[in-house]
Amino acid sequence: WFLLMVRDDFKGGKITLEKALKLLEKLDIQCNTIHVKYIFKDNDRLQQGRITIEEFRTIYRIITYREEIIEIFNTYSENRKILLEKNLIQFLMREQYTLDFSESIASEIIQKYEPIEEVKQAHQMSFEGFRRYMDSSECLIFNNEYGHVYQDMTHPLTDYFISSSHNTYLISDQLWGPSDLWGYVSALVKGCRCLEIDCWDGSQNEPVVYHGYTFTSKLLFKTVIQAIHKYAFLASEYPVVLSLENHCSPSQQEVMADSLLATFGDALLSYTLDNFSDRLPSPEALKFKILVRNKKIGTLRETLERRGSDVHGQVEEYEEEEEVEEEEDGSGAKEPEPVGDFRDDLEKEEQSKRVVRIPLFRKKKIKISMALSDLVIYTKVEKFKSFHHSNLYQQFNESNSIGESQARKLTKLAAREFILHTRKFITRIYPKAIRADSSNFNPQEFWNVGCQMVALNFQTPGLPMDLQNGKFLDNGCSGYILKPRFLRDKKTKFNPHKVPIDSNPLTLTIRLISGIQLPPSYQNKADTLVIVEIFGVPNDQMKQQSRVIKKNEKRFGKFYYLILCYRRVPLFSKLGESLEPASLFIYVWYIR
Repeated sequence: WFLLMVRDDFKGGKITLEKALKLLEKLDIQCNTIHVKYIFKDNDRLQQGRITIEEFRTIYRIITYREEIIEIFNTYSENRKILLEKNLIQFLMREQYTLDFSESIASEIIQKYEPIEEVKQAHQMSFEGFRRYMDSSECLIFNNEYGHVYQDMTHPLTDYFISSSHNTYLISDQLWGPSDLWGYVSALVKGCRCLEIDCWDGSQNEPVVYHGYTFTSKLLFKTVIQAIHKYAFLASEYPVVLSLENHCSPSQQEVMADSLLATFGDALLSYTLDNFSDRLPSPEALKFKILVRNKKIGTLRETLERRGSDVHGQVEEYEEEEEVEEEEDGSGAKEPEPVGDFRDDLEKEEQSKRVVRIPLFRKKKIKISMALSDLVIYTKVEKFKSFHHSNLYQQFNESNSIGESQARKLTKLAAREFILHTRKFITRIYPKAIRADSSNFNPQEFWNVGCQMVALNFQTPGLPMDLQNGKFLDNGCSGYILKPRFLRDKKTKFNPHKVPIDSNPLTLTIRLISGIQLPPSYQNKADTLVIVEIFGVPNDQMKQQSRVIKKNEKRFGKFYYLILCYRRVPLFSKLGESLEPASLFIYVWYIR
């Protein structure tokens, strides 16, 4: 089979690296170009940049004939050459734990992955077919079902975690870096559903977007929302929330309102939906809709009564109490900026207990254009005062924004009250101001209490964004993840800091078997190790690492084949970019 597939390509003699790469592609072999380049050089015996058919065969076997896959194949093959359909069935049931199994599944796998026609017709599978199956998306650690929207999307918005970005227009730090449309485009492409837009008065009555009182560059508001309009629903059809940080004068707020209406048209939600006049609608009901999140004058009923009226020129003023928190330790120094991992953040919080806090309050008058106010329907911004106050007075369409420091204190001191609050009201958590380098906090601690919008600096790679990207891979990368029942139940007794008396924990076992086509910078120049870490409630958090593998070893240690559930873990770069086909080959099991 192999010779039949490649023979014609060698009619002219030896082939180059470029031709070898095309031939591997023709053979349906996923490979990293740099990885192949190294192998090509090692097997080009005459070092002429051209190889024979036998040298190409050696390269092919190096890439595809992995010892661990051969071992599994031979375990179930009766003659070490082919798998009968019944052999494949045994493998799927014993090793892959295919619970909803039927004989047709084995037949479908053979038809899909077996490249040799006569073997396929005999309902058998060669090693070539078995290897293709093991390297396929069906054997990824992520369940294929989660690659599309599978969750119930008819719950109210409060019942979902919503992928959210902080200061989305920034692509670098918070003080000096550029503002760029790419911030919005890249976030939307990743499935982000809540974008932040800081709006300020600009010249010639054109509102601008930038980080106020800093040296960051400026974008026109209208060009920002035009970019959002273009990319809003490419990755997900579920609603996009525009969280406006509004510092504009009433006249430029009217310009913003006109731009929003002109750009988004019917997609802009400017009225309550039928049957949702007194409760939040679902993501399903809001498909392809844009929601404005901003301060609002009056009630929804008053807004609906004005519908169709010209409210241009109408301005309302209200007074808001604002807390300004100064932090001193006796030396006049501000709280130092967290560095390192999340544990450092927690250490800083513990140190802050010794800090003397002087709360200062000031009253601020805010002018709101009625034209902009009336575009705010289900996502009115309301200042958070206390859980008790919210429970008594907060309306269903009002949401809160809470800074990470205050939110962290609340998770420690009143976790259950926090959960009951997020069950009823959308809550957005944002990074504290001293994160001038656009660093991020651990989002998990706020997901633990049901916060829907945990806003991160998407431009900053690292562990927090790894958690964000990993979490929202679920449910078809739609940007909406249904919260677990215990974060939605009004009778919940869940507290992330306490272990339930009747808990029935799982024991998760992950065994590393091999690394596949690791990037050359890792495989050839550096020692390699794998760290496995669980993030969740504090009692579940665990971190372990493999032993260090010295330079250029192909596998992570001894191969074990009498094990369960083989899976492939795709690898990503620090920037979150796929390094496919680089991956880890593992097995996973869990027991109660």
